[in-house]
Amino acid sequence: MRGFLGKGPKRVARFDHFLVRAVSRQPQGNHDDFFRKLSAAATKGKLWFGIAGVMATVPGKPRRAALHGVLALGVASAVTNLLFKTLLPRARPLPEHLPVFRFVHPQPISSSMPSGHSASAAAFAMGAGFVSPVLGVALAPIAAGVAYSRVHTGAHWPSDVFFGSAIGVGAALVTRKWWPLKPPEPTPRRTSAEAPAISDGEGLSIAINVRGGSYSPETGELLKAIFPKSYIREIAEGEDVAAEIDAVATRPGTVALGVWGGDGTVGSAAAAAVEYSLPLLVLPGGTLNHFARDLGTNSIEDAATAVSNGHAAFVDLGHVVVQRGLPEMPETSQLAMLNTASVGVYPNLVRRRERLQPALGKPLAGVVASLRTFAVNSPTTLTVDGVKHKLWILYLGRGRYYPSDHAPLRRPVLDDGVFDLRMITADEPFARARLLWAVLTGTVAASKVTHLTEATAITVEAIGEPLVLAVDGEPKPGVRSAQFTVKAGELRVYSPLPAAD
Repeated sequence: MRGFLGKGPKRVARFDHFLVRAVSRQPQGNHDDFFRKLSAAATKGKLWFGIAGVMATVPGKPRRAALHGVLALGVASAVTNLLFKTLLPRARPLPEHLPVFRFVHPQPISSSMPSGHSASAAAFAMGAGFVSPVLGVALAPIAAGVAYSRVHTGAHWPSDVFFGSAIGVGAALVTRKWWPLKPPEPTPRRTSAEAPAISDGEGLSIAINVRGGSYSPETGELLKAIFPKSYIREIAEGEDVAAEIDAVATRPGTVALGVWGGDGTVGSAAAAAVEYSLPLLVLPGGTLNHFARDLGTNSIEDAATAVSNGHAAFVDLGHVVVQRGLPEMPETSQLAMLNTASVGVYPNLVRRRERLQPALGKPLAGVVASLRTFAVNSPTTLTVDGVKHKLWILYLGRGRYYPSDHAPLRRPVLDDGVFDLRMITADEPFARARLLWAVLTGTVAASKVTHLTEATAITVEAIGEPLVLAVDGEPKPGVRSAQFTVKAGELRVYSPLPAAD
């Protein structure tokens, strides 16, 4: 204790000796073996990682409580072992301070001050308790037992345990807002629209893009079996998809337009459906089926049920005016936007996340993909509504997406009348370090490099080199400017989702 006593008050040492003598006077019994085993189980966090593993098998609060507990434990352990044990060298209790049957052997060789076991125990129990108070109360006696076991077995002085526990509480407080609980999402619903009920396919004209998605001859046969009286047009390699969809939509007798393909193909069909006042039937034939998934159409059977019952919804449509070419000779084109548009590294992030997701699961895949993407890519300079920004991501969702961070996944409502604008900027000092830290701690939505707004109209302009703009997953290179507006309730789409009250 000599190094510690040279700086610390001697009354702490006297108090430590008083408490250790009280412990040493306890009679020998089964409790000695219990506390020895409990102390050993908590070494290097094994006990807490085991409990966290059990908690993680239960979705919801138990799983989140396990995550928060492990985060707090990691911080407490790092601060204790890398900082304080170096700054506060202290000798551990000697064999003469406790009965030999109680004294731990071999004794740890690191500094006695503070107790790492106690820090980890307090951090895990309190970190989990912030998410689930019930679990926190259940874990508290275990944490207290681990902390006491370090004195009972002679591994630490009582003040080591008190200081270590305080570090654990502090770590739990510091990490309290890491990976915060996501706000509740609206219940998926639709606003009813009138559309004809078609059970056998009569009046339904279907355009199929055979180049994308998962189309096969068997799929064509299945569609013919479900919609025997429908008209089906397969668009082959090299044909103009938009022109062929227009031809299908204007075929005599057509009362509803069906489409099979990726979201780019569905976007062309949506534009045709609006132009010719037709309801749209989206068949989930793309690789990812973002729009079909948001409609609640996860299979051909879902689509068939919706169209046979005449269940349709109003959907907002994004309208994009794109300018390419030289400033003195601009080329203007117009696009329909069903889902998202982006500039920057967002497409790379999504591709990495989807590649990693089968092995790592969705949350961890998002973290790993984000760290890889933001660590190696450079920001893009452009203006958004006339304001200059350096940014990694400009993400524009047609409608509010959830969760509110850099990797949104779900859109419960399709007619909320807004764009969901998210920018991850490099305008701030130490922007890359801020962003990587926010990804690690799950606080991207609250970070100063993240800007979340809603709008009904947005203009994006390139500075210097033209931009690559991705609209519904389709890259558009050479873009000088893009104007986005929301067309509220412009599209009617068959959907099996329940109607709004």
